[in-house]
Amino acid sequence: MPTHVLVTGAAGYLGSVLCEHLLAAGHRVTAIDRLAHNQASLLHLCADPRFEFVRGDARCESLMARLVPDADVLIPLAAVVGAPACDGDPWLARSVNVEAVRLIDRLRSARQLVIFPTTNSGYGTQTGETFCTEETPLEPVSLYGRTKVEAERLLLERPNVVTLRLATVFGTSPRLRLDLLVNHFVHAAATDGYLVIFEKDFKRNYVHIRDVADCFLHVIANADRMTGRPFNVGLDAANLSKAELALRIKEHVPRFCVVFDEVGSDPDKRNYVVSNQRLREAGFEARRSLDDGIRELLRGYRMLPRSTYANV
Repeated sequence: MPTHVLVTGAAGYLGSVLCEHLLAAGHRVTAIDRLAHNQASLLHLCADPRFEFVRGDARCESLMARLVPDADVLIPLAAVVGAPACDGDPWLARSVNVEAVRLIDRLRSARQLVIFPTTNSGYGTQTGETFCTEETPLEPVSLYGRTKVEAERLLLERPNVVTLRLATVFGTSPRLRLDLLVNHFVHAAATDGYLVIFEKDFKRNYVHIRDVADCFLHVIANADRMTGRPFNVGLDAANLSKAELALRIKEHVPRFCVVFDEVGSDPDKRNYVVSNQRLREAGFEARRSLDDGIRELLRGYRMLPRSTYANV
């Protein structure tokens, strides 16, 4: 049944794809974004009369008090994303990643569903051998991880909430990001032809951006049996080390020169493999492969101007 979905941070990397999927599924969408990166990533949706864009800040109480009550589903995507960005402005990180989420929760009623995307980097430093499930203790290392875990905890104490612990997302988007690991490695292969990799054996899980968008649709359709719990969202076939990822990309770009070095460290200290069994039991499974994503990115990078899409 079509619903009215309010999405904050809607013009970002994930939001610009998610809004497209929501509209295609028949939902009405109100998109909020302050357009901090001067992006025009939602222009392709403006011909649809079920789409409404509001330029504004998700932390503005008067704005949110006007928009929140009219929605059936609330998706707080607005966030300062990644360890470097959060470390660069800790006050902003906490304001957006925690307080804006707290504001939405305070303004909504119990009938309104919240679907909150967080990060599986909350699992922190693990052995890289044991699968992390939703019952694995959350031990985030970075400020980014800590803010997302705090926001998830406060929401899960409230009714009608589903949280999605996203693996590292990959794939093209109208608001492209090159700082995400797969996107970054493929970009290096396509443009520079080489990459120096530190912590080569550190593992993490990956998922295609359109699988993430489809997962939100699945939650909307199946909220009655999913609320009150977190779900890992990743691709089971893509629990890979950095070295394994780079060598997979090299299969598509044979001239790609990969150098492993001991210098450097991940601010999130991520080294884990993730189980997506709970989500599969709830009826959803990611289906777009890592190889599909690599081929997609290589096609997309042929279109890029000589500029950066880094998350800065």
